[in-house]
Amino acid sequence: MTAPATANAVQEDAAGHVVTFPATETARAARDSRPLRLITCGSVDDGKSTLIGRLLWDTKAVKEDQAATLRRDSNGKQNDLGLPDFALLLDGLQAEREQGITIDVAYRYFSTDRRSFIVADTPGHEQYTRNMATGASTADLAILLVDARVGLLEQTRRHATIATLMGIKQFVLAVNKIDLTDYDRARFDQISHEFRELALSLGVRQVTAIPLSALKGENVVYDGRASMPWYDGPTLVEVLELATTRSSQTVGFRLPVQRVSRPGESFRGYQGTVAGGSVKPGDSVVILPSGMVANVTKIVTFDLVRNAAVAGDAITLVLDRQVDVSRGDMIVAIDSQPLTGLSFDAHIVALQPDGVQPGKRYWLKSGSRRQRVQVQPASQLDLKTGKWEQAEQLPMNAIGKVHLAFDEQAVFDPYEQNRTTGAFILIDPDTNNTVAGGMITAKRSALGGIHTEDARVILSLPADLADQLMATELFVSRREDAEVRRVSAGRASEIIDTIDG
Repeated sequence: MTAPATANAVQEDAAGHVVTFPATETARAARDSRPLRLITCGSVDDGKSTLIGRLLWDTKAVKEDQAATLRRDSNGKQNDLGLPDFALLLDGLQAEREQGITIDVAYRYFSTDRRSFIVADTPGHEQYTRNMATGASTADLAILLVDARVGLLEQTRRHATIATLMGIKQFVLAVNKIDLTDYDRARFDQISHEFRELALSLGVRQVTAIPLSALKGENVVYDGRASMPWYDGPTLVEVLELATTRSSQTVGFRLPVQRVSRPGESFRGYQGTVAGGSVKPGDSVVILPSGMVANVTKIVTFDLVRNAAVAGDAITLVLDRQVDVSRGDMIVAIDSQPLTGLSFDAHIVALQPDGVQPGKRYWLKSGSRRQRVQVQPASQLDLKTGKWEQAEQLPMNAIGKVHLAFDEQAVFDPYEQNRTTGAFILIDPDTNNTVAGGMITAKRSALGGIHTEDARVILSLPADLADQLMATELFVSRREDAEVRRVSAGRASEIIDTIDG
């Protein structure tokens, strides 16, 4: 279970023989200490639970007592290979086992010689889309399964879109059940091409397509070259071993304050988990939203005094002066501050049957901060066409763009830059239900935009150049403002010639 080599290294063994081995082996000999968080997503019956079960089984993550229980619970449902029903390793709810579907998000842990992994098995049913969004919110990579016999479905597009909105930029397209198509290479190439086009439209360029059989274990942990000699790419576990984790260092220092510690008259500290960047004694910081400036004098943890802290560290910060700081405030780097204001734009996923109502006042919770906010839906994504359409309200499972209007100053980073300080949930004040999960996209201008409907530009571009343009972050962020038509060069010339001026 090693990563595919891009170059070879040569060494002599003890007997003086020349040995050739992958250069990647030497470059990555040390175990990666950072666990990779990933999700499986896709439509119903694409084999998500079976795939994760196979990963757990082949990486020896299933203990002997678990294996015995699994065989017992399979209750005679072993497959043609005499193996148990791997999906039962994930589907723990009684309703899941009775219906043969995944409802809740199941988290499992496994590891290889190179790395450890935290994997979330998410539901495929549309009615449980909110559960899928929950699993995607913390993931670094998404494995999107597609049944080789069926190809891309609407739910495939839904899950790919949600994963992208949640900031996932690494996709593995797992074309599962390839054995049921007699290992048809043309079918695999067709599905891969269609998905790469979808990924480009979402602004995702990092896609690895793998033909596999989760049931037989081909190209999951062990390669399937015996059945697919035409595929010379990596196995699934090799891709996972080389995947990158999402960094919290893309912004300056961020400390959402969870508690003010005052054990005695001589000590006052501000406690929380660093949500971005780093800090050390002597650094100048700003307390938001008040805007007061101070310097860091000490960084304390439960057992020692630190000389620095980075994202993910739980710390107590001591400042050089008396400042007004309370739970929900944010301490940030003075030279790299987040966005502050009363109006923001955001993407949300509606999670409750009543959806998101226009103009209703909700509680917005982000970290330890809770504020009153009014939500105005602007548009909803049509997953069949991939277009944003005007919407006055958002029903359950809808993906939409909204305008947020706060009563008091709000503090956010764009979600693309920091998941922790750019994410939020909306809470219904009447029921205390979580009605939506959201991601901040930008601070909203008071003018509401600078372009009008009578100011448009028509471009005629080669298809490959248009694809590259549409994959840029700027284009994706304004996708609802653009209309794209693919026509022949001759037809494009005719259209432009008919335009006056």
